[in-house]
Amino acid sequence: MRSAIRFFIVGTSGAFVQTWFFMAALYFMAQPAKGSGLYYLAFGIGYILEMIPNYFFSNWYTFGTKPDWKNAGGFLFARAINVGVQFGLLPLALAFFSSWRDDLISMLVIFIGGCINYLICLLFFKKK
Repeated sequence: MRSAIRFFIVGTSGAFVQTWFFMAALYFMAQPAKGSGLYYLAFGIGYILEMIPNYFFSNWYTFGTKPDWKNAGGFLFARAINVGVQFGLLPLALAFFSSWRDDLISMLVIFIGGCINYLICLLFFKKK
């Protein structure tokens, strides 16, 4: 349970970082239309830039482990599934919640992907 709470804290900070970079990229791309290729590119930029610090925080704070090849591989595997979930849900969220602000749509799909990500990470982050 403790790791779930810590994962939520790290994930929430990561979600804000991802959303900030997403919104900044949208701004610098002159606000592309929702659902356009540039919109997805902006979302991907936020995802990649958030992923790096999140790996280290997940090790040190969430699971109390040290970075190694096994948990790095597991993290990348979990994130590959997570990115599939997020990019799969993004068009659905845009369709069902088109009146929502971009940052709220982003946070919704990040939260759902994050829950799945936690369950996968549990398999790879183990104290020795």
